[in-house]
Amino acid sequence: MSGLVAGRRIAVVLFNLGGPDDQASVRPFLFNLFRDPAIIGLPDPFRTWLAGLISSRREVGAQANYALMGGGSPLLAETRKQAAALEQALGTALPGDQVRTFVAMRYWSPLTEQTAAEVAAFVPDEIVLLPLYPQFSTTTTQSSLKLWDQVYIGPGASRTVCCYPEAPGWIAAQAGAVRTAVTAAAGKPVRVLFSAHGIPESLIAKKGDPYQEQVEATCAAIASAAGLGEREADWTICYQSRVGPMKWLGPSTPEAIARAAHDGVGVIVTPVAFVSEHIETLVELDIEYAEMAHGLGLTPYLRTPAVGVAAPFIQTLAEAVMEALPRGGVAPYGPGCRAVWKACPSQCARRAA
Repeated sequence: MSGLVAGRRIAVVLFNLGGPDDQASVRPFLFNLFRDPAIIGLPDPFRTWLAGLISSRREVGAQANYALMGGGSPLLAETRKQAAALEQALGTALPGDQVRTFVAMRYWSPLTEQTAAEVAAFVPDEIVLLPLYPQFSTTTTQSSLKLWDQVYIGPGASRTVCCYPEAPGWIAAQAGAVRTAVTAAAGKPVRVLFSAHGIPESLIAKKGDPYQEQVEATCAAIASAAGLGEREADWTICYQSRVGPMKWLGPSTPEAIARAAHDGVGVIVTPVAFVSEHIETLVELDIEYAEMAHGLGLTPYLRTPAVGVAAPFIQTLAEAVMEALPRGGVAPYGPGCRAVWKACPSQCARRAA
């Protein structure tokens, strides 16, 4: 922290995708999602037309899924808890500064434009942009940060934490949950399925998206910290939430569950790209895939919780902010990309320097 003067006004902006508040919000949320050029790469007006068509066709099915969670997504409430915990941790670590956390959602309230206005009204001296996506992807982190750059016109020196796939507290919180689940299996043979949200393979091949590499680094670090073996029989990586006809990263989580059932072992499903509970965990993992496992006769089917406000995770976010404050630009917290990736923002910044 050398060279920095206490008494600063520090804004920390947490980015996530967002989720509909209620049944009426489902369709506009889906429209915002599919209108994002990072999700559908068509030019306008074709992208807007297609987003309207997809959101219309998917509205009823999506509403049914959100009804299973009380009608809307818990993601905003979960993220606000994380923001409050992080603000408290930073207030303790930086007692001479005024630190405030803000939440910016990509596809639903509070939308990025609203949060940008709130940050500007705070009149910060320093800004730390901190996506709640541990692994960088063009579909999540890049999309959120690109929009922020377009809409924020307030004061403050800004820097970005682009990813933290192997951050110590993130790994420790996940590994602790895995160990707890292994204990709950009570000696029954189980395989840990590290389940990440999938993306099309073309994003890696054509856009140079580092997401898969970073997911693999996260999973290897959790497996090591949790004391798992190195064989596929002990743990494997899989990808969920596939949509559309394109080839996505695999194997899919349903395929991994079916393989475990064939091998006569239970599973511990661990979400490794989500830091909060939302529809992909509470419905897809806890209901849809659990029912599939039951139908295959697979037992036990266990799922570790998202890290939420687990102390090691919040502490690692605080450490990421404090490490970022003395610098500018874009950088990971902890190891980032190992290979060269066209979309890696940290590598892009170094090449441009």
